[in-house]
Amino acid sequence: MPDTLKRRLGLGLLTVYGVGIMVGAGIYVLVGAAAGQAGIWAPVSFLLAAVVVTPTALTYCELSSRIPEAAGESAYVDAGIGWHWLALLVGAIMVIAGTVAAAAVLRGGVGYLTSVTPMRFDVAVIGLGLLLMLIAMIGALESLSFAAILTVIEVSGLLIIIWAGFSAVPVADWQNPPPTQWSGIIGASVFAFFAFIGFEDLVNMSEETRKPTRNMPRAILMALGITAVLYALVSLAAVRAVPIDMLSQSSRPLALVWEVATGRSAAFMAWIAVAAALNGVLAQIVMASRVLFGLGKRTAFLAVFHRAHPRFGTPVLATVLIGTTVIISALALPVAKLAEITSMALLLVFAIVNTTLIALKYCQPVAPFRVPAIVPWFGMLASLAAFGATIGVSQ
Repeated sequence: MPDTLKRRLGLGLLTVYGVGIMVGAGIYVLVGAAAGQAGIWAPVSFLLAAVVVTPTALTYCELSSRIPEAAGESAYVDAGIGWHWLALLVGAIMVIAGTVAAAAVLRGGVGYLTSVTPMRFDVAVIGLGLLLMLIAMIGALESLSFAAILTVIEVSGLLIIIWAGFSAVPVADWQNPPPTQWSGIIGASVFAFFAFIGFEDLVNMSEETRKPTRNMPRAILMALGITAVLYALVSLAAVRAVPIDMLSQSSRPLALVWEVATGRSAAFMAWIAVAAALNGVLAQIVMASRVLFGLGKRTAFLAVFHRAHPRFGTPVLATVLIGTTVIISALALPVAKLAEITSMALLLVFAIVNTTLIALKYCQPVAPFRVPAIVPWFGMLASLAAFGATIGVSQ
């Protein structure tokens, strides 16, 4: 079997893939949590979170142009810091993070599905898990094309909510806004920060991207910009249309926006949430299998995973392992706490990746895509600060 992946992905599909990963299912519940902390100033929290995450995204842009490999973060650490054990650890964290996130999202998506269909939970988990694993094996172009369709459904749902929120009669808090509470805005930005996690998954598609040193940085920045605008508009529409007390206590805040603004049932939102969940699961299976493929290139005992199918051009063995683990985890594990721990681990990975670029800039100053030297320092400090804030929120 060959050990190279097929380069079939262009800028447009990569950008849509990035938007789909970040939008995911998170924004459908995070708006309520952010409103509970920041009130009508929740949109500011999302914009602040975008500002905080931007330096790390820029770091990924430069590193993806320097080292366009499927292993992503692991390859960066190996090349920049030179500690293979740390590179292996970072790669393992990314694989585990993708697997746990996929399991958590699959459970949530199936929960929505079983609320509108008579399907059994276990049958739905296994059936959908196998379907997504098969799509991921067939090819990167096919996987991302299917994900693009799901992303269009997700974004359409958000645009509908934006229209409904801005068409509604504004609530009292919106007409007479309270004083700005920066402590609440900063607290809400911790929730909002996690809505942007996902851009880092894009770099693992580098070996399947045409002109990766040019297209990957652009895709990361375009996906981040589109997502930031969507989040700001969605949260703005939500706090404009629904009283903060109702919004913050709802487990389905965007459905509530539709119901309050139009007076109609929001049952269709369940199907949009299912599409968002499928998109998230597929993206994580694709990402984690590429990391495992990349680790096989640099680690002897994982070399069996550094194989691409001669026809499909995908890492089939890695995909089967990840997909099977996702299904088993979704059926058996209490993934909520694991997902929280994994999110904290990702922030540490971000700090390490920023440190890697700092080191590379000293020894290899020339790169196809370059950011100012201060950027990775800001990224490292912001990631560590978000990690500390997350610990405070979780206690």
